[in-house]
Amino acid sequence: MRIIREPTVYLVGRQTLDDGEIARFLDDHQCAQWETDSEVAGEVLSEVAGRLCYMSFAKPRPGGNKTYLGHIKEVGHGSVMEHCAWNFVIVGVSRSFTHELVRHRAGFGYSQLSQRYVDESVADFVEPTCIAEDPALHELWKTSMEQAQAAYVKLVDGLQDRFADVEDGTLRRKMARQAARSVLPNATETKIFITANARALRHFIELRCNEHAETEIRAVAAKVLEILQKEAPNLFGDYEFFTLPDGTRAARTKHVKV
Repeated sequence: MRIIREPTVYLVGRQTLDDGEIARFLDDHQCAQWETDSEVAGEVLSEVAGRLCYMSFAKPRPGGNKTYLGHIKEVGHGSVMEHCAWNFVIVGVSRSFTHELVRHRAGFGYSQLSQRYVDESVADFVEPTCIAEDPALHELWKTSMEQAQAAYVKLVDGLQDRFADVEDGTLRRKMARQAARSVLPNATETKIFITANARALRHFIELRCNEHAETEIRAVAAKVLEILQKEAPNLFGDYEFFTLPDGTRAARTKHVKV
């Protein structure tokens, strides 16, 4: 049994632009002189979407993409940020975390590890820092995880015997695991694939990188924000990190509910 205390976030996908089609659209509408100073697809798409609403390609305000998207955030025209998306894989997180995460529905897509198909007899577990820091509580927690995992293994074995008349081996294992998983705790480590647009990600960060958010989901939100500030600073650069009394990070922005 491996104990995990830190989530890992992988940025596995991002959009690309079709420069030729954007140029064709601009040329067809006598706006061929317009160009952006950003090379980030999500930033460019958000700007194109916003300018299309008012056909403001011909006389753009000075300041480039950063200034344009800054104005978008100021006026709350967040719908133009729904056209760009990123793909993340998040691992080293608990089932408690994903129970909270999947409440974010609009603008998000999820694919999560299946406990019906994946054998959890070798599962890892995510330990909250506040428990890990106390030796007595840590031992109590660790013992609980070991007992739950041992019960899971025994249940799987017993259920496979009970379902011995099921000829399909895959189905037999699935039937056993889907029942045995009922004894596994929320601390069981899981993996989840996420696709989300920029507006949905901003909403997620505002709620979950907040000082009042639960500790584990705040840690993930902080890592997501850190990645996005490097990926698309004109969309996410307005957030500022600050340190909480317990040493963890949170973030804030003046552009809320964009």
